[in-house]
Amino acid sequence: MASFPPRVNEKEIVRSRTIGELLAPVAPFDKKCGRENWTVAFAPDGSYFAWSQGHRTVKLVPWSQCLKNFLLHGTKNITNSSSLRLSRQNSDGGQKNKPREHIIDCGDIVWSLAFGSSVPEKQSRCVNIEWHQFRFGQDQLLLATGLNNGRIKIWDVYTGKLLLNLVDHTEVVRDLTFAPDGSLILVSASRDKTLRVWDLKDDGNMMKVLRGHQNWVYSCAFSPDSSMLCSVGASKAVVAAILV
Repeated sequence: MASFPPRVNEKEIVRSRTIGELLAPVAPFDKKCGRENWTVAFAPDGSYFAWSQGHRTVKLVPWSQCLKNFLLHGTKNITNSSSLRLSRQNSDGGQKNKPREHIIDCGDIVWSLAFGSSVPEKQSRCVNIEWHQFRFGQDQLLLATGLNNGRIKIWDVYTGKLLLNLVDHTEVVRDLTFAPDGSLILVSASRDKTLRVWDLKDDGNMMKVLRGHQNWVYSCAFSPDSSMLCSVGASKAVVAAILV
C-alpha cells in the first residue's frame, strides 16, 4: 500500500476541496466536443486557462473571471452559446479588449496544449505576412495545439486567429512545451518516436529533430534555464538533450 512521505500532511490533503467544475457541451453529432477531456494548460501569467473539450475544440477561459463565477454561482460553469464569440484586438493593434471566453476549432482531435509568450526586446525575423503582423510582447499570448493528424497549430489567444500550421510529424502530437526563457522555441513530442524543435520567431521553421527514443514519445520538459530538454516515452528511460 502506498504511503505519504513524512513531510506531507495527509489530513491537509483530505481537507482540499473542489472549487468549480467546467463542463463541455454534449454535441455527439458534429463530433467537435463532448468526449473525454485529455489536456489542460495555464497561461504563464495566469491570465487564461485552456482545456480540450473532448474532440477538436479548445475552450479558453479568463482565469480570474472563471474563479469569480465559481465563487458566485457554485461549482459548475457550463458552456453556453455566448462563449463562441471571440475577443478581438483593436484594429490599430493597441490595447486589447477585456479578456473573455472563446472557443477554437482545431479541425482534429486535440492531444496537447501549451501557452507561450515572447520577450519584448527580441524582434521577429519571420517572413510570413500574417505572422509578421503579430506584435510580440509580454501582454500577448500564443496557444499551441497538438493534433491527432500530427499537425501543430499556433493561435493568437486574444483573437483566436490561426498564425502558423506546423506540418512535419507523421503521428499524434502527444505533448508540447515552450522554452521558459520567452524565446518562443517550441518542442513537440510525438508517437512517430521523435521530438521536434521549432523556432516560432523564424516563421515556425523546424530547427532540430531529436531521435533518441525507440518507441512513442509521451512527454517533454525544459530545464528552468531552457538549456536542456528531457523526455519520456513508451520505454523505461528518460532521454536528455542539451539545446544550445
